[in-house]
Amino acid sequence: MRRANYHLKKKLADDVGVIFSVIIPARYASTRFPGKPLADISGKPMVVRVAMQAAKSGAREVIIATDHAEIARVVQAHGFEAMMTRKNHATGTDRLAEVALKRRFNAQHIVVNVQGDEPLIPSTLIRRVAENLAAHSAASISTACHPIHSAEEFANPNVVKVVLDKAGYALYFSRAPIPYARDEFTKGITRLPPKLPAYRHLGLYAYRCGFLNQFNKMRPAPIEIFEALEQLRAMAYGHRISVAITRAAPHPGVDTPADLAQILRHYQRR
Repeated sequence: MRRANYHLKKKLADDVGVIFSVIIPARYASTRFPGKPLADISGKPMVVRVAMQAAKSGAREVIIATDHAEIARVVQAHGFEAMMTRKNHATGTDRLAEVALKRRFNAQHIVVNVQGDEPLIPSTLIRRVAENLAAHSAASISTACHPIHSAEEFANPNVVKVVLDKAGYALYFSRAPIPYARDEFTKGITRLPPKLPAYRHLGLYAYRCGFLNQFNKMRPAPIEIFEALEQLRAMAYGHRISVAITRAAPHPGVDTPADLAQILRHYQRR
């Protein structure tokens, strides 16, 4: 039955136009929350909840890329595909590249990286970044952002900002408050001026597999190292990133047990 359902989902995905795969990196080790992918959310492990959201996006396939046998076992027990990957990957993007290579995806095939700690990620947003990349042939990557309305959020270095050009391509990502309103901020960032194009970057990416095959050959760029933002490596090497703007901010992911408690309250309310 699962096999039949898979072929039905694949046919539906193919019929609607954009063909893409979702890969969910899921490491067991975590400094702040070890074993996080297996945390229980209303009777299902968190990584399974993420996979369920991804499956609603119309993706041709959903693959959980993990370095831990128990995560793979649990994922498969819930009817999803798991692929074992190396433990020593420096980034989640490297883990995606390993999967893309093993699956022999062609250079133009689109894969969406959905973080394994975002059980409330909207399936429509997953699909949108895939469609955005398909619509922008000059881009190697697509991602998403939403408007910032709070001065406190705008000034927070933990909130990554992005500045866009007229065509919706990223000009720069930064932890600094950009674009900086010189005249309005002379006495500090206490309020945002009307019409300031301030956007918060969301950590959701769609990649062309040709880029993934190149990524691990790129040496980290100085701007990436100082900002601690991996996407700046791609920009430093001339790769363009198309950015889809969503008006609503998705629910934050899970970094700590306190974050998980908030997610659990959300499910209880539902």
